[in-house]
Amino acid sequence: MAHRWKPNVTVAAVIEQDGRFLVVEEETSDGLRLNSPAGHLDPGESPVEGCARETLEETAHRFTPAALVGIYMARQHGARGEDTTYLRFAFCGTLGAREPGRALDHGIVRTLWMTAEELRASRERHRSPLLLQCVDDYLAGRRYPLALIHVHPSVNGESEA
Repeated sequence: MAHRWKPNVTVAAVIEQDGRFLVVEEETSDGLRLNSPAGHLDPGESPVEGCARETLEETAHRFTPAALVGIYMARQHGARGEDTTYLRFAFCGTLGAREPGRALDHGIVRTLWMTAEELRASRERHRSPLLLQCVDDYLAGRRYPLALIHVHPSVNGESEA
């Protein structure tokens, strides 16, 4: 049987306060890069749940998604010849207080608050080509209801009654 192509599903948070966006600086095989708080969707979780979890792990802040900013696809070629396509669900919402003493996820060096202009000026350091597109869509007012994403109970291991 031929290999079936499957994109990597990721979730990302677009978090803005006072004209600045919360981003993470992380270690990658290409050096230090900037990205939205983001990561892979885990088995058994919805995109909303995954975004809240990834934001907590990467920033030590609780995050409550309130709207979908967009769904994005991008293809990237890694330093070692990897060819990966990502399907990203980006959310905006409410950032909670930082959890004191909580360590950042492995590979995350620090969090930063950057303006859209600072993000545009640092494109060569973006881990994902989607970082700026998500910010631009957020600034353009793109917001879609969370109900747009239907998660069947079977995702969480529940049987349908």
